Amino acid sequence: MSCSPLRLTDRKRAAIVQAAVEEFRSAGYEATSMDRIALAAGVSKRTVYNHFPSKEALFELMLEQLWARSASGEDLTYRATTALADQLRQLLLAKLGVLSDPHFIDLARVALAEVIHAPERAQAIVRRIETTECGLTNWIAAAIRDGRLRLDDPEFAAQQLHGLVKSFAFWPQITLGRAPLSLTERGRVADSAVAMFLAAYSKD
Repeated sequence: MSCSPLRLTDRKRAAIVQAAVEEFRSAGYEATSMDRIALAAGVSKRTVYNHFPSKEALFELMLEQLWARSASGEDLTYRATTALADQLRQLLLAKLGVLSDPHFIDLARVALAEVIHAPERAQAIVRRIETTECGLTNWIAAAIRDGRLRLDDPEFAAQQLHGLVKSFAFWPQITLGRAPLSLTERGRVADSAVAMFLAAYSKD
């Protein structure tokens, strides 16, 4: 089955978004302008404004894509016949893979700087998109319903797991400039988080 080629307007929009991501990544939010984005995308400034009303709108889209990418490792469906440790390790390794992408880290650093600079704008964005990072919560809730975890607050437990992972694979890279985790390091972080989580909550 062949796929239909993208329309010219869709190709231009994609080029604008990619150019915006690269400009935000390399220059930061304040230094990035619609003129720079248009030049990098190879389109006119008017074309950029035809697709996006402002730099803020483009930045919001970047944050939405960043958040969605972070959540992309959390789509493991709970399986009643599979060991909890195996499922949770797979889920966390997928998450760690995204968090270890240098491109992701660069964009997250830009986003975090703007959150600090303009928290009122960031809070509105986060409220709208925070529901995308719910795969881990859904997995925990399914395991609770199946009688395999002894806890009553899946959101709290998911936040605990996020903290265990991001304390090694996100915050040190964002704030201290440390290198992304190697495959071996990711495995160690995932195994430790799984062991701690199941020691506290597993009924198996």
